[in-house]
Amino acid sequence: MSTNKSVQLTQREQQLRLLLINVAKFIDTTAKLDQPLVLRWAGGWVRDRLLGRESHDIDVAINAMTGQQFAQHLSEYCKQPDAAQTHGFAPGDIGRLHHIASNPDKSKHLETAMVKLFGMDLDFVNLRKETYAEDSRNPQMEFGTAEEDALRRDATINALFYNLHTEQIEDFTGGIRDMEAKTIRTPLEPFQTFMDDPLRVLRLIRFAARLGFTIDVESEKFMSDDRVLEALRKKISRERLIDRLGLYQAIFSDPLQENTSMPAISRWHVAYSCLDELLRNHDPGSICQVLVDHGEGTYLAWNLAAVSPWIPVEDRSGRKQKANALPPVGIIAREGFKASNKLTTIMAACHKHRVEILELKKAVCEVAPTIHERDSVGMAIRKWESVGGNWKLQVLGVILVDAMEQLKDFPVGDNKDRDEFIHGWDKFLKHLAELDVYDAPNLKRIIDGRALAKALGIPPGIWMGKALDICMAWQLRNPDETNPDGAIQEVRDKSQELGITLAK
Repeated sequence: MSTNKSVQLTQREQQLRLLLINVAKFIDTTAKLDQPLVLRWAGGWVRDRLLGRESHDIDVAINAMTGQQFAQHLSEYCKQPDAAQTHGFAPGDIGRLHHIASNPDKSKHLETAMVKLFGMDLDFVNLRKETYAEDSRNPQMEFGTAEEDALRRDATINALFYNLHTEQIEDFTGGIRDMEAKTIRTPLEPFQTFMDDPLRVLRLIRFAARLGFTIDVESEKFMSDDRVLEALRKKISRERLIDRLGLYQAIFSDPLQENTSMPAISRWHVAYSCLDELLRNHDPGSICQVLVDHGEGTYLAWNLAAVSPWIPVEDRSGRKQKANALPPVGIIAREGFKASNKLTTIMAACHKHRVEILELKKAVCEVAPTIHERDSVGMAIRKWESVGGNWKLQVLGVILVDAMEQLKDFPVGDNKDRDEFIHGWDKFLKHLAELDVYDAPNLKRIIDGRALAKALGIPPGIWMGKALDICMAWQLRNPDETNPDGAIQEVRDKSQELGITLAK
C-alpha cells in the first residue's frame, strides 16, 4: 500500500526516473498490453536511501512485461532523434543498450536484463510470485502483483518499493515500521520462509550485522529449528553459499592480521564447480578416481577447493621468513578456520610444488623428451610426498587453481575449453600410470644407509641423504633389478659430487 513517505532523489536519479517514465509512456502507446505499465524501484535501493545511504545498484520492478522486453523497448526509445536532447545524454550514459537484442514480443519467459544508465547499475525484473519444491531452493517463477512480489522477499525491510509514477514509498509488509524499530523480520511466517529457501537464515544474519538491527524473536526462534538447519545442509552447497554471501574474507583470512590483502576470488566458483564435476565421474582411471581416496580424501579435496584462491599467493609481508615457514595458504588454514596439521601441511605443499607440478604436466602435454625419464618423474613424486604428504591431493589442488586461471567458468556438458582442460590433466595422469610411478613414494629401497656406508668403506655422514637419492633414482631406472651393486657403483661414480673420499 502507498505511504506518505518518499525519498529525495539525486540529480542523476531524477534524470533516470524521468527517462524510465517516458519509456513507460512510449511502451503504453506502441505496445499492446492488458494494463498500463507501472515501474517501481525495489528492495535494497529503497532500504538504503531511507537509511540515508547512497546506492548505485537499482532493481527496476515492472508489472506487465519481462525485464528483457522492457530493456529492448528502452533501447528503441533511446534511438529516437529527440531522446538525447530531451534527457541530456552524455557520452557513456547509455553505452550498453546496443547489446540488447530486438524482437521484444518474442520473450515469453521471465528474463531479466542488466543495463548501466547514468552511472548506475540497473536490473530490470518483472514483479513475480514463486513456488518452491521440497528438495530445492530454486523456485518456480511466474508473474505476480507488487504485493505478491513483496511477500516473497527475505525481510520486510527489503520488500519496499518506490513508485516512479507517484514518487511514493509502497509498503505491503510493514517494512517501514520495522526499519524505524531497527528490526529484521520475514514478510511471511518465518518457518515456511526459511524452509522455502534456507539461505535466508544467513542473509538475515548478514543484514542484522551490517545494519546494526536485531532479528525479531519469532524469526530467530525458527532460525535454529532442526528442520531448517537440515534443509540448509541439504539444499545449499557450502562453497556457493559462502561465495554468494560474500563471506570468503571473513572465513578464509588470518584474524590476527589487520587489513589482510585478499586474493582474487571472482573465479573461485570455477574451482569448486570443477571439483564437483570431477567427483561425479566414477569411471576407472578418471581424475578423482585416481587422486581422491574415498572417505577422508573427499573431505580434504573440498577443503583444497575452499582455499584454492590462496594456494598460489606468495608472502608479501617483506619480513624475512624461515625456510620452513608456512606460506599464506597455510597460515589462512591454520589461523583462519583452525585446520588440522595434516590439512595445513597439504595446503602448504600445494603452494610449494605448484609450479613444478604445472611444468611437468606441460612437458607431458607437449611430449618433451624428459617425460620418459622414469627416475626424474618418480623422484619428483617422492619429493612431493616427503614434503607435505598426499602427493595426489597436492596435484588435485594444483588442478583446481589451474582451472581458475584457465577457465572463466566450468559448465556442465559439452564445452570445448572445459573438455580440453580435463583432457590435459587426464593425459598427465595417464602418463604417470604408464611410467608406473604412482607408488614411487612407497618403493622399498634396494639398499639402506648402513649397508651403503659399509659397501663404500666409509662412515655414515651428511652425504648419505643425497647418496640414497642416487640409489633410488638408479632403482627407478632399473625397476626389475634386485642386486644393489649397480646403485652402489652409481654412488661411487658421483663421490666427488657428494664430497666424499673413497678408499682406492
